[in-house]
Amino acid sequence: MEEMPRRTGRSILAILAGFFAVVILSLATDLLMHAIGVIPQIGQPVTDKPLLIATGYRIIYTILGSYITARLAPYQPMLHALWGGVIGLVLGIIGAVSAWNHPAFGPHWYPIAIIVIALPCAWAGGRLWMKQVDARAATQFLNK
Repeated sequence: MEEMPRRTGRSILAILAGFFAVVILSLATDLLMHAIGVIPQIGQPVTDKPLLIATGYRIIYTILGSYITARLAPYQPMLHALWGGVIGLVLGIIGAVSAWNHPAFGPHWYPIAIIVIALPCAWAGGRLWMKQVDARAATQFLNK
């Protein structure tokens, strides 16, 4: 009976680890992009090009965060990665609704893109881990 709470706790920690990896990497890169002038300072209007760059690194970071979640999951790594994607999807929707009528946040395609990438990137990160697990299993089988 003690096994279940520990596994539930490990599941929550796996999802949080992936989530915080995405948030920390995204914010750090945003700050760097502001500092070097790629993205305008907060409050300044943002055009398509810097938001396209931000979307690109958010895709990479979301895949990485989902990979971390899957890697740390105590069981069903793809399910954990996808739950992280659902959390990202919900937060993306909240962000889009909050920013929709504020032109300083840039064009509407950007928050929509954040919503759209959440689940595919979560799947890709989980799949990346599953491919590594499959490769290890195949290697172990061949080495027997």
